[in-house]
Amino acid sequence: MDFRLSDDERALVSEVRQFCERYFDEASVAQWRRDGGLPDEVVKAFVNLDFKGFGVIHRRGHEFYDLFAQVLVLEELSRASGAALPFHTDFLQLQILEAFASAGQTAPIREEYQKTGRLAFALAVSEPSAGSDTMGMKTAVSLRDDALVLNGVKSFVNNGEYAPALLVAAIDEEASAESGESALSLWLIPRDLEGIRVVPEDKIGQSMLPFASILFDNVVLDESYRLRGDAKGFSQLFKFFEFGRVFVCATALGQAQAAMEDAVRWAQTRSAFGAPIASFQQIQQMLTDMEVKLANMRNLVYQAAWEFDRGEHDRLTVAMMKRYVPATATEVASDAMQILGGRGYTSQERVSSIWQDCRGFQIAEGTDQIMVHIAAPLIMKKYENPDR
Repeated sequence: MDFRLSDDERALVSEVRQFCERYFDEASVAQWRRDGGLPDEVVKAFVNLDFKGFGVIHRRGHEFYDLFAQVLVLEELSRASGAALPFHTDFLQLQILEAFASAGQTAPIREEYQKTGRLAFALAVSEPSAGSDTMGMKTAVSLRDDALVLNGVKSFVNNGEYAPALLVAAIDEEASAESGESALSLWLIPRDLEGIRVVPEDKIGQSMLPFASILFDNVVLDESYRLRGDAKGFSQLFKFFEFGRVFVCATALGQAQAAMEDAVRWAQTRSAFGAPIASFQQIQQMLTDMEVKLANMRNLVYQAAWEFDRGEHDRLTVAMMKRYVPATATEVASDAMQILGGRGYTSQERVSSIWQDCRGFQIAEGTDQIMVHIAAPLIMKKYENPDR
């Protein structure tokens, strides 16, 4: 496969790079990390650029989302900022909404997003006892005295403390009783309904992606909150989890590239024993190994997106990508910290924050161990036929 960028793809990256050069200086990004989010001006500018320009969020001018284009955008945003920005979650959550909701339910969300740059809902799927094991979900909607009632707990809800609405995945107990199997339902509900309690969660990284736990205690739902789009069930939701894995890996790749650039810059300008440390063999070996890792990561991410766009989605490709990329990005960031020495271990340099962010991606959207659980049987099946 040839992943050399086309003229249109290079133009897309150039457009995003110009946006980044305007807004993403290191001092501003560091302040946004401390603030826990991007300012209105930046999110509005990016969303406006997409709706009036390259169109990878709102699918302008083409029937299907171009996953490869989204990967290029996320990689460049993360490289330029050296941070985990909220846009990769926006990309995923809007696509889930569009698939599971009706056009009438989707339109006002998109209009608000275009106007403000803020997504008006937070996706609530993970639970304390059902993270990677989504089928173990306990949050449920039941019928009590002719009222629909939601009970359960959701965890690691990105932007759950601030979004005015919640997109909640829950077991539909009535439908489950009829079918004999767990039936998934999705609900877009106001966050201020009686019985909803939000508890912020502290993290060591990804500070611009604030998490919260959401507790639902006999929350009465209106039937109009139920999403009524074409997509149904766990299998469809799992397809979008695969998109999410591509998005977090594109983000980790961009951050690892930023760490690499910082390490090279430092090695070229830092002197020790009368010579730039870039002339030392051990530093050269570290930089070479880091570059090899970046090339391998990029190939895996691009391949996964390329296969999706051609209708050739391969779960093994995605699992190998997710198993390899965040862990390897963490290694690249760690090596960058080592090259920067003591300064790399301080908050003065972004490589320490990059390490924290990338380490979190080894857990988000399916842990390293879950990826092995997915990949191993597929690998065994692949090699069943010795004459393949």
